[in-house]
Amino acid sequence: MSEPIRAVRGMNDILPDEAERWEALEELLRDWLRSYGYRNVRTPVLEHTALFRRAIGEATDIVEKEMYTFTDELNQESLTLRPEATASVARAAAEHSMLYGGGQRLYYIGPMYRHERPQKGRYRQFHQVGAEALGFPGPDIDAELLLMCARLWDDLNLTGVRLQINCLGSAAERSAYRKSLVSYLESREAELDEDSKRRLRTNPLRVLDSKNPQMQALIAGAPRLLDALGEHSLRHFEGVQATLKDAGRLYEVNPRLVRGLDYYNLTVFEWLSPDLGAQAAVCAGGRYDGLLEHIGGKAAPACGFAIGIERLLALLADSGERVSPDVYLVNQGELAERFAFRVAEALRDAGFSVVQHCGAAGFKSQMKKADGSGAAVAVIVGDEEAQAGEAGVKALREERAQFRVKLETLPNAVADLLFGDADEKGHS
Repeated sequence: MSEPIRAVRGMNDILPDEAERWEALEELLRDWLRSYGYRNVRTPVLEHTALFRRAIGEATDIVEKEMYTFTDELNQESLTLRPEATASVARAAAEHSMLYGGGQRLYYIGPMYRHERPQKGRYRQFHQVGAEALGFPGPDIDAELLLMCARLWDDLNLTGVRLQINCLGSAAERSAYRKSLVSYLESREAELDEDSKRRLRTNPLRVLDSKNPQMQALIAGAPRLLDALGEHSLRHFEGVQATLKDAGRLYEVNPRLVRGLDYYNLTVFEWLSPDLGAQAAVCAGGRYDGLLEHIGGKAAPACGFAIGIERLLALLADSGERVSPDVYLVNQGELAERFAFRVAEALRDAGFSVVQHCGAAGFKSQMKKADGSGAAVAVIVGDEEAQAGEAGVKALREERAQFRVKLETLPNAVADLLFGDADEKGHS
C-alpha cells in the first residue's frame, strides 16, 4: 500500500461544511466593500521576489525568514509566493497607470503565504481581505477606512474589538527619531532579549513591537516617536482622530505601535480582539505614501488595511446552519432516471437549487437522503410520472399531503411550498 500523501503542514483543506461559512462571510464582505465604492482587483499569487524585498524591506521578519522563494528553472528568475497583497496591488496600479484618471478604491480577497511555525491564528497559507485607497492624500481616507472596519464589526455583531492608532510621521522624522532610539537601546543593550539585539542592528523601531513581557518596562521608557513629529504629521494625525471622535468611535493612541513592514508612514492602526489569544490582531493597516514610487511607479499617496479571514471566522459564532438545496429530486426506474434530468433543469431554470439523486436506491432510502439533505421539498419521479410528464411533490418540513403536477406547473408548485407565493419571490 502506498504511503498516503497529506496536505502541507500549515496549509489547510477547507471542507464543504466549513467552506459554506467562508462563502457566506465572503459574500457579506464583498457587499460591505462595494457599499463604500471599493472595486475588486485580482493580482497573481506569484510575483518577482524583488517586489517584496523592495516594498516590505530587507530587514523585516517577512523578507528575512518567512517568504516562500524559489528560482524558476525555466528562466532563472527569483519568484515568491505573495506574503501580503498591498505590494502586489501597488505594483498593478503602477504597471497599468491606474491612477491616471484619479484616485482608486480597490479591494482583494485571497490566499497569502508565509513560512512560519503553524499555530492557531497563524498558518502558512492564510487568507486576507483588504482595502487599498490609492491617490488620496488627506486624513479623511484614513478615517474612512477605520470607520469601514467599525461598521463591519457592528454588522457581524462582534464585541470587544478595540482600535489602536499611532503616527509614524515622515521618513525624515523617523530617521531622526531612529538615532535617539538606537542611542537609548544601546545604553541598555544588556537588558535586551536576543530578538531585540538583532533588530537593534537592522530595524530598531521593531524593538518597540516586542511582545516579550520582560521587555515592556524598557520599551515604556524609550523616547516616543510622537514627540519627534513635525507640524504636518501631527495635523494629519489630529485630522484622523477628529473624524473618529465626531463618529463616536473609541480608540487608543499607542505610541509603541510601529507595524512590521517598512512601507508605512503617518497613520498606522490595529484592531485587536481579546478572544484571539496571542494572535490578537484581526485587522491592521495604515498609510504608505512612498510605496508606489519606491517600486518604480509615479509617486502617489495611499492607505489601506488587511483583515485575516481565518481570524475573523474564529471570532464569529458558528450558527450550525448549513446551506441546503431547495429541492431533492427522488427518481426510480429507467424512464424516470432520464426524465429526472428534464425535471431538475426545469427547476434550475426557475431559480431553484436542486440535488438530483444518482445511483441505485429504493424510494424509502432516497426519501431518507432527501430529508438528510436539508431540502424543504422532495420532487418524486417514477416511470409512471415520467410517462405522464408529471412529478410528485412533497413538503419535507411540514405536514402536507403529497400531490402530482404537470412539469409545466412544477416550478409554481415548488415555489408555493417554499414561499407561499410564487409571484412574490419572482419564480415562474
